[in-house]
Amino acid sequence: MALPSNKNLPIPPLEAQTQSQQLGHVIKQAIAENKGWISFADYMHAALYTPGLGYYTGGARKFGHGGDFVTAPEISPIFAQTIARQAAQILDCCEGDILELGAGTGKLATDLLLELAQLDKLPNHYFILEVSDYLRQIQCENCQEILPAELFSKLIWLENLPDKFSGLILGNEVLDAIPVHILHKTAAGWLERGVSFDDGFMWHDAPVSTYRLVQSLPDDLPQDYVTEVCPAASALVCSLAETLEKGAILLMDYGFSAREYYHPQRNQGTLMCHYQHYAHSDPLTHIGLQDITAHVNFTQIAQAGEAHGISLAGYVNQARFLINCGILELLQQFSPHEPQYMKLVAATQKLMSPAEMGELFKVIAFTKNMEVSLLGFSQGDKTHTL
Repeated sequence: MALPSNKNLPIPPLEAQTQSQQLGHVIKQAIAENKGWISFADYMHAALYTPGLGYYTGGARKFGHGGDFVTAPEISPIFAQTIARQAAQILDCCEGDILELGAGTGKLATDLLLELAQLDKLPNHYFILEVSDYLRQIQCENCQEILPAELFSKLIWLENLPDKFSGLILGNEVLDAIPVHILHKTAAGWLERGVSFDDGFMWHDAPVSTYRLVQSLPDDLPQDYVTEVCPAASALVCSLAETLEKGAILLMDYGFSAREYYHPQRNQGTLMCHYQHYAHSDPLTHIGLQDITAHVNFTQIAQAGEAHGISLAGYVNQARFLINCGILELLQQFSPHEPQYMKLVAATQKLMSPAEMGELFKVIAFTKNMEVSLLGFSQGDKTHTL
């Protein structure tokens, strides 16, 4: 089976092409066993998470300048140092732990622990929930290399959510990697867009398998509108709500409120792929070698949390959250004459600029059994837009 091509993307090395072809055969078999069609959610899950072959479970470098994309923690330690102020406030209230969902390279964990140690606000434990064996190994190696022994000893890796948890649950760019269903509005109503195979992977619309996929969609969307829905993201928030006994949940990702998410001009959805810092919209190529994401519907996330017993504590863009938590004051601690100052300024601008991550990335928070106004949402809260 030939590897699908995209002339605008770098050609993968032969070893990566072989891995991609192996994963393609696995997905092709799944399509054959399901009468010639699978949902895009099933395709996306296989492309990202098939053991040993999927994007997050294979061995290629994914994060940072040598990978496919750069996350906020990779840009500068000042990101985690700023978040540490919010984490310290939460830990003050519940004297608990931190649980990070999908820790990437472990950069956020290391920088956060180092800064919390400086603030004398360390958690009892720092749990990392990681489904990828490969990334778990990378995280462990990176954290052990950077952290002193007394801080590294606080790290505990998990494969499942704990039954009960108190403290801060933290997720940076987790929701966007959860598999989504794609829906297409036609003259006959909504259809579900999935994947078939005929000399290559191809899009194929089929009847919607369950009403729950379309029940929350606006009635006035135009014909030929394509969008994504993510029941699994709501399910994750529900699970976090049930796990949390006391503390806060902090989720950072790119996305919109429902009103913006279903804008008439966003009629091709929000699906995006990343391969070696090239962004494009074709998930049917470079299978297992590229990241596949969709923007987050934060209204859906807010509704899921409130429906399961946690209180919506704030919703702001990333720039406002970082300002509220003191990023500008942290920057002022460095002299303009220090060698790293201009690098810090550039990193801060990337994190906060509306043209970069400052506006598109949002931060949403929930609390449970914790009566406190969270620092990161003290100004500019936009919960009324959800």
